[in-house]
Amino acid sequence: MRPTIFAPLTITGRSALSVVRISGPDAAAAVLAIAGTPLPEARQVTLRTLRCPSEGEVLDRGLVIWFPEPASFTGEDVAELHLHGGRAVLSAVLEALSGLPSLRLAEPGEFSRRAFDYGKLDLAEAEAIADLVDAETSAQRRQALRQLDGALGRVAGDWAARLTRGLAHLEAALDFADEDLPEGLIEAVVRDLGTLAGELDCHLDDACRGERLRGGLSVAILGAPNAGKSSLLNALARRDAAIVSERAGTTRDVIEVHLDLEGLPLILADTAGLRESADEVEEEGVRRARTRAAQADMKLLVFDASRLPDRDPATVELVDDDSLIVFTKADLLAGAPEHPPSAAAIFVSALTGEGMGTLVERLKGCAADYLTGGESLITRSRHREAFGDCRDALRRAAVAPSAELLAEDVRLALRALGRVTGQVDVEDLLDIIFRDFCIGK
Repeated sequence: MRPTIFAPLTITGRSALSVVRISGPDAAAAVLAIAGTPLPEARQVTLRTLRCPSEGEVLDRGLVIWFPEPASFTGEDVAELHLHGGRAVLSAVLEALSGLPSLRLAEPGEFSRRAFDYGKLDLAEAEAIADLVDAETSAQRRQALRQLDGALGRVAGDWAARLTRGLAHLEAALDFADEDLPEGLIEAVVRDLGTLAGELDCHLDDACRGERLRGGLSVAILGAPNAGKSSLLNALARRDAAIVSERAGTTRDVIEVHLDLEGLPLILADTAGLRESADEVEEEGVRRARTRAAQADMKLLVFDASRLPDRDPATVELVDDDSLIVFTKADLLAGAPEHPPSAAAIFVSALTGEGMGTLVERLKGCAADYLTGGESLITRSRHREAFGDCRDALRRAAVAPSAELLAEDVRLALRALGRVTGQVDVEDLLDIIFRDFCIGK
């Protein structure tokens, strides 16, 4: 028998409420020990006085909810204790529970792991719980809720069912070749596998929107020293996230700020000024800046408007289709620049706020292009790798020189799909074989 586990579900600290979950075969005994008899009615909120089992001291007066298995989050017997939120109350209740036999503190993720083991969640849904907890924007929340609702599991399950059926038919054709099986059986399987490979291609060709939305769109701010990069970061973040100084080379390392632009998550990175330097620390900062430029989804290339028509050549070299051109210190211009840059450039002043609204709107538009355009099923590199392996196996199957190798590639494809949800069942093959074919009649 598994040990009974317990842990707080809420953040430790001063608050109105703290919640403790207990899950496992001795959950009922734990509730009776700390909350007294009788055991609360299932799924009904019951007010109880909670006492220390060993000393009888009153610990709190709170609410107890009882969820008998299997109708619970983990699939086991589960109880929840809703306590007052003071540190002393929570500490006393946790200490009392730890003193009960066969109870121990849950490890990170252990409740969700048990829910997976008991079939309450597949792997993608369990990951969605973590994504929902970590969601910082409305778009991230919506994506996590779709995953938790089983969107990925349903599609992967449909593909797995088709692969399982195809593999069962192949196994039947190989193992029962002398039986009266339908003609063209293998050819029909190959056609269906080609259709499925095309569907996988469509989902994989999504510009990684799901992963970008989950982690946030990476935006690197790049430019020469004293171009106004740190001031621009602070203006966008609306706080002093980076040190601003007239001394060139103040920023040595990458400074990140997370932004929520109407539900779209952005990660802004202020970087060291691009220039040659004899200072080994600053040179390392420049190297990191160039690395971040290569890794970023978007770049804000910053130029000092007061230096027009001169532009920093190292920054100009980074201009590409994924760049926004920003001229800072627009407040120092007496009017329109004598040598205006391209019409796409944005003039801003972190001091007066001039042009900041335009910059934010352009950022929002670019972020929407990257992060929207259809719901993406794939939200993690693990999913992408598994779907890619499945598609590759199906492509090999299409040109397999023998039925045996074709069946093996289908097995590999099915196994790759199973890595997404954690569901691979060999027994399904036997069920389909004996349901679809009357072998040995």
